[in-house]
Amino acid sequence: MMTRKPSQTFRTSQLEAADGPGRNPTDSRTMGEIIAARFSRRGFLQGSLATTAIAATVGRTAFDAAPAAAQTSGSAFSFPEVTAGVDADHHVAEGYDADVLLRWGDPLFPDAPAFDPDNQSEQSQERQFGYNNDFVGYIPIDGSSEHGILVVNHEYTNEHLMFPGVVTKADQELAEGDAELSIAPADAWRVGVEMAAHGGTVVEIRKDSGKWQVVLDGARNRRITARTPMEITGPAAGHARLQTAADPAGTRVLGTVNNCAGGVTPWGTYIMAEENFHGYFLGVLPEGQAEAGNYDRYGVPGGSYEWGNFETRFDLAQEPNEPNRFGWIVEVDVEDPTSTPKKRTALGRFKHEGAQNIVAPGGQVVMYLGDDERFDYVYKFVTAGTYDEADRAANMDLLDDGTLYVARFDEDGSVTWMPLTFGEGPLTAENGFESQADVLIETRRAADLLGATPMDRPEDIEPNGTNGRVYVMLTNNTKRDEANAANPRPENAFGHIIEIAEEGGDFAATTGTWEILVQCGDPSIAEVGATFSTETTENGWFGMPDNCAVDADGRLWVTTDGNSASATGRTDGVWAVDTEGEARGTSRLFYRVPVGAEMCGPQPTPDMATFFVAVQHPGDGGDDWEGFGRPSYYEDLSTRWPDFDEALPVRPSVVAITKQGGGRIG
Repeated sequence: MMTRKPSQTFRTSQLEAADGPGRNPTDSRTMGEIIAARFSRRGFLQGSLATTAIAATVGRTAFDAAPAAAQTSGSAFSFPEVTAGVDADHHVAEGYDADVLLRWGDPLFPDAPAFDPDNQSEQSQERQFGYNNDFVGYIPIDGSSEHGILVVNHEYTNEHLMFPGVVTKADQELAEGDAELSIAPADAWRVGVEMAAHGGTVVEIRKDSGKWQVVLDGARNRRITARTPMEITGPAAGHARLQTAADPAGTRVLGTVNNCAGGVTPWGTYIMAEENFHGYFLGVLPEGQAEAGNYDRYGVPGGSYEWGNFETRFDLAQEPNEPNRFGWIVEVDVEDPTSTPKKRTALGRFKHEGAQNIVAPGGQVVMYLGDDERFDYVYKFVTAGTYDEADRAANMDLLDDGTLYVARFDEDGSVTWMPLTFGEGPLTAENGFESQADVLIETRRAADLLGATPMDRPEDIEPNGTNGRVYVMLTNNTKRDEANAANPRPENAFGHIIEIAEEGGDFAATTGTWEILVQCGDPSIAEVGATFSTETTENGWFGMPDNCAVDADGRLWVTTDGNSASATGRTDGVWAVDTEGEARGTSRLFYRVPVGAEMCGPQPTPDMATFFVAVQHPGDGGDDWEGFGRPSYYEDLSTRWPDFDEALPVRPSVVAITKQGGGRIG
């Protein structure tokens, strides 16, 4: 997901902002080096094939000598493709409807006030849909695909888009090419609204006459914010490094932040992943404080927010242990709106992106986890216990006990899952680990010592129960400098997708194989090195894969973050990607968002009749588009969006996509 910049000077280049600081000091070979070595071993580096070695491993590619007309499609998708481009509207494939279901500020309860951007308050925001919706999950009620619980993460806030009057730099200065927005300093009121706009939403929804509606009096409706009391569970609970003045036991924490992608468990709980938590802290650690090295590995303090000026727990000088209480996976029982969410420390502490999961053949639940920063790692967690389909209560603490693994990708095409277990290998007292709690609090350092493979921003990771494979979204890494014939993109601006096949089709296995499904970018530019199939049209290719979903038919859908007028000449969107047969590596554009927006989600209903997607920060970072307009929505909405329509996602929104006349999506 896009890394948020400090509020005083917010850079509007999404691609640059998305890179993250990149703080991995390891000497382990990067994925680029491993890919290069792998293809060198295979003997692909000869003549003109030197620039297309990676492409040659994924079947029929955009650089294949065989003419496109001679190839058989065999695609799993049949919808008419959307035309790629940039404008202030959203677009869906012909024959489909895209209806805004929820927007920032929409009421979630009968007593919630109507949205008023000029009169926001913390109290009203706690009763309304939050900001910058990211992960979207659907939990059926009584097995229904037309009546269920929608769960949505609210990742972060954009003050310049939320609050009238906070942009202090004149429009003329922006028009003259300045890429920075100057934001007025925060006050306690604004911080309160921001904290209430974070977290997540749990809301009942129902399909009525073909259209989805929010059930305002739904018994499960709930807002989770940066102030919601939470329990810390698992091996790190109660550890001295999690204890604070407000919580001397180290088992209770207020709130969750930067909830990016997530997941839904087989027993119907909501998983929130805490990603860029470093940005919420400011100040300086007291001299001699033992956490300095730990925090440096995570980029703490990031100082993107000013909360620490108003809440002491976000000021390192006053609460040096507070950052250790963030960066976890949070589990929420949606059936009980009074329940206390739980931070499950067994799944490690890092910049979590996603928590998609599946039941392995042996009954263990396997959760795949990405650490979204340049040169960081791919993880999975395997529960010690097994899932009991007939007993929900028996599953409620499965995530407190199990093994966390980190991936090493080798040049022979193998992947090894290495356990992050105290006392094994280098994870001992000699290296500063006194317990499993220490290993989990410093997951990144533990993975460094094991020799995990540094990746190009691992984001969503999706297991596919139909074909037994796992898809890893690697968004980009413009700081990678390894250049060689086999890997001609030393600055990976457009990302790629890796496909893992676990040994024996067992998601709990500790070994498997890996392959590149597709390298992203414009295949018409040879030096980009993109590897979409030759049947991918000029509208079908994409860059910066971010979220993904596997539908009930086992088909892969990918959403993106970072496409723009300057980067790719198109906005972000939802692409359908074939993974099997002659069509493997073919991509087709299904839905695209307004200028400046990031495409999140996606989430199909079990019957594949509805596709929920999240439109995040529309209008942000669109300064490279001729029709961009003003830097704040509410100073003059009609000027910013000349064709403004309440039906458009001009605020962060969840959109429900359905087929006209009914039927399955795709």
